Amino acid sequence: MGTLQTAPALDHPELLAAPVLEALRGWDRAGEVYVAPIDAGLADTAAFCEAYQVGLDVSANCVVIAGKREGVVRYAACLVLATTRADVNGVARRQLDVRKASFAPMDAATSETGMEYGGITPIGLPGAWPILVDAAVAATPNVIIGSGIRGSKIALPGKSLADLPGALVIEGLGIPS
Repeated sequence: MGTLQTAPALDHPELLAAPVLEALRGWDRAGEVYVAPIDAGLADTAAFCEAYQVGLDVSANCVVIAGKREGVVRYAACLVLATTRADVNGVARRQLDVRKASFAPMDAATSETGMEYGGITPIGLPGAWPILVDAAVAATPNVIIGSGIRGSKIALPGKSLADLPGALVIEGLGIPS
């Protein structure tokens, strides 16, 4: 995990967004979740990985996508390794069952999740949202994801993400960048 100094996540609620903390408190895999403080100015993937010596192959990005069906906006989260990008208008769009999907606007993503932009994580998302987890993320022994805030990161086994409420593990969600 590079130079990150991790500790059990539930021991450091100050390093988690409120919805993330609430979700962890009710999740039976919370004991596998660790958190590490980081410089909030280095939260973006490339800067984070370089500063903390974390490989892009163990860092996952969570992006919020949106699409409309019958006038109703549908949201989903896509979790892919930092070595890839989410296939938003292919695999993700079909899972969301909309004609066109795109990245949700920043204000919508933050207001809908209760998390900071650049720190959005699949843990603690609204219950109705599907969480699309690329199979490569689920297969990663230990993966780094956001914590809901820019000032920390979460480390956990990739396979744990498959057990999040609403999670679907999908082959080919992440495509090479």
